[in-house]
Amino acid sequence: MQEYQREHAEAAIDVTTYVSNPINAYLLTKRLTTDWKQVENLMAHDVGGEFLRNISNYRSILKFPSEEDLNGAAVALMRLQDTYNLDTSSLARGELNGVQYSTEMSSDDCFELGRQSYVNHDYYHTVLWMNEAMTRMSYEPRNRSLPFSKADILEYLAFSTYKQGDVESALSMTNELLQLLPTHERANGNKVYYEKELKELSAKKKVKGDDGSDETPKSDLPIAKAEPSVYDYTERKAYELLCQGKLKPTPEQLRPLRCRYIDNNVPFLKIGPMKMEEASKDPYIVIYHDAMFNSEIEIIKKMARPRFRRATVQNAITGELETANYRISKSAWLRTEEHPIIANIVQRTEDMTGLDMLSAEELQVVNYGIGGHYEPHFDFARREEVRAFQGLNTGNRIATVLFYMSDVEQGGATVFTAINTALKPKKGTAAFWYNLHRSGDGDYRTRHAACPVLTGSKWVSNKWIHEARQEFRRPCDLEPDHGEYAI
Repeated sequence: MQEYQREHAEAAIDVTTYVSNPINAYLLTKRLTTDWKQVENLMAHDVGGEFLRNISNYRSILKFPSEEDLNGAAVALMRLQDTYNLDTSSLARGELNGVQYSTEMSSDDCFELGRQSYVNHDYYHTVLWMNEAMTRMSYEPRNRSLPFSKADILEYLAFSTYKQGDVESALSMTNELLQLLPTHERANGNKVYYEKELKELSAKKKVKGDDGSDETPKSDLPIAKAEPSVYDYTERKAYELLCQGKLKPTPEQLRPLRCRYIDNNVPFLKIGPMKMEEASKDPYIVIYHDAMFNSEIEIIKKMARPRFRRATVQNAITGELETANYRISKSAWLRTEEHPIIANIVQRTEDMTGLDMLSAEELQVVNYGIGGHYEPHFDFARREEVRAFQGLNTGNRIATVLFYMSDVEQGGATVFTAINTALKPKKGTAAFWYNLHRSGDGDYRTRHAACPVLTGSKWVSNKWIHEARQEFRRPCDLEPDHGEYAI
């Protein structure tokens, strides 16, 4: 009870700040799922009966998180750990990218992260977090009640280590487990299996190589963790380094970039020109400052919240919309005619880009919460995606406008992996780029991603502009305007 009261008091100071910390978000979800089962057991006697019934009613009304939510929070933490190269022990101490927060994980919290990773067949993170649970358990009070034992940790560690290819260590851990519990049926079976595996491996190693060595050489090539269908190892590395801020454009790329006021010969902008900052010359990517105001942002957020649904992607083969693990966010669509503020933003988008908005898609509002991200992708449809935008009859997405509606404490950058460019979220700014060459072919250099949100909550809105009605606003060139990057 004291632990719950302490956490409640800390969170009540600033709820938004509290839950924007991914460690707090994970621990809160854990307290309301696996930990709550233990609380219910403690309160199941007559003294706690009335209170338990009261809380149970709240659970149904307030929609407490489920086991699926807990798994999602755990996966989000693993994603942050990988993308930002976070040390396991530092993360358990409450450090996020070198910044110390008050929250620290217990051995129980670490064990649950390892267990969730195991459920997802993620044996790499299972080993990391089970080892951390073992370390923390060794210096926590002996009389502290835990829902697991050292033997439980060893069993998870042994099998996960085996799945990673280290049979010798798996056997060693299994032997240690059997010293604690000699009659452990599963461990005894695994011990026999691991010993058999080691004998077979030993026999294979006796085959001499061409160089006369006794063992076959092991490959030192890195193993890509990402799905090959999404992006390859080289791009994955570039994506992570860009998110970490360790990969930047060359001086040659930065030298010609300028900031200036623009009016696009629009009468309204003649009076109040837009502030434009160039992020890339080729492909053309710019940032408009003061493109959306705080009052507008609050109205858009208020309209979007009740409509939020899990964001979807378009299946390249069927053209159907579906959810995917490489895009984790919530989104809602707002029509232009719904509110004068949205109409103003759409008109402002036309003024600053010089493109016609009648063929543009409605304003999509997106929120990225704990670990929210969108892996490298194209906004335009490639030629093989014949069903893309089929019902719109407005052609391909010629350009993208991305409004940033919040600052993000850590993470959340928009990164272009082909040109080593990262755009950091800044409330009120808008990024703009062309997805297509003037010929209508897709520009592969515009492949981009939304880095995971490390701390905070990221709000953005998109305006995707299509080809129809842009014939005289962005006409084709007489000469080809692209080479190797054409489809």
